[in-house]
Amino acid sequence: MKNKHLRRVVWITLLLILLAGVMLLALAVGETSFSILELVRILKSKSGMEYSIVYNIRLPRILLGLATGGALSLSGALLQGIYRNPLVEPYTLGISGGAALGVAVTIVFGLDLSLGTYLLPFSGFAGALAVVFLVYFLAIGRSNFNINRMLLIGVMISFMASSAMMLLMAITSAENLHSIIYWIMGSLDEPDMILIRTALISSVAGLVISYLFANQLNALRLGVTRAKHLGVNTDLTIRILFIIASLLTGICVSIVGVIGFVGLIIPHLMRLLIGSDYRILLLTSFIGGSIFVIACDLVSRTIIAPNELPIGVITGMVGGLVFIVVLSRSKFKIQ
Repeated sequence: MKNKHLRRVVWITLLLILLAGVMLLALAVGETSFSILELVRILKSKSGMEYSIVYNIRLPRILLGLATGGALSLSGALLQGIYRNPLVEPYTLGISGGAALGVAVTIVFGLDLSLGTYLLPFSGFAGALAVVFLVYFLAIGRSNFNINRMLLIGVMISFMASSAMMLLMAITSAENLHSIIYWIMGSLDEPDMILIRTALISSVAGLVISYLFANQLNALRLGVTRAKHLGVNTDLTIRILFIIASLLTGICVSIVGVIGFVGLIIPHLMRLLIGSDYRILLLTSFIGGSIFVIACDLVSRTIIAPNELPIGVITGMVGGLVFIVVLSRSKFKIQ
């Protein structure tokens, strides 16, 4: 037992060190790179072009990557635990499709030009929230609760939202089409600190609240029926966790766009490395997701500098490759 706890402490420590290292690297490396000593000098000076690059451009991206990566990975871990299905992630239930549809409607009708810059993230969150409530009332809100029906309804709504968005893209102008496509592929280039603080506070709050249900999630690994026999109010637990995961995803997607594979691959890797105990899996998934997104953002803005690739391109390619390798080399199965 002591060795098991020690192993967990070691893994958490290593992940935190890796997170700090990736954040420091992302702060120092770019079109203009700095050494560690230069970074210290720049941050102490609090003035000049170099300080503006580090503090006003790179640091907000790092903080947003920390929040969105952690929240998306945490959401994936929660949903996979609820459904006991390794292929479920935040976007499976149509949350990203709803957010993308909300943004597409705003861009096509020019509402963002007339009502302000905050309307894009607001419309994305509203679209995600609409899908969440639609899935909830069609599946969870009924008395004859069935978790498989909820998953199927989410998948079908995802297809419907994608089809509606493609319809809008087909009838809109080339300029609007470019804006929609670029948003869909995701970007951490968001300078507004209000939105970044919102993402940070929401992600940390989601992690804290999720830990209140860690034991219930462990019980759900045995199945809904056995969890009920252990005294878990499974219906209430599933509803609360579903809403938490959905809201976290909706907030992240509305700010940064669609960033795929984070909620799918990171919880898988954490289970392989550390195990399926949710008392440790929630935290490690959060940290792992933050590391992954910050690292992918670093690659996306440096690989073809001074141009920048959408971060969704990098997460999709890297995440898909890692997922294939993990599945081909292991007999891992979610429990």
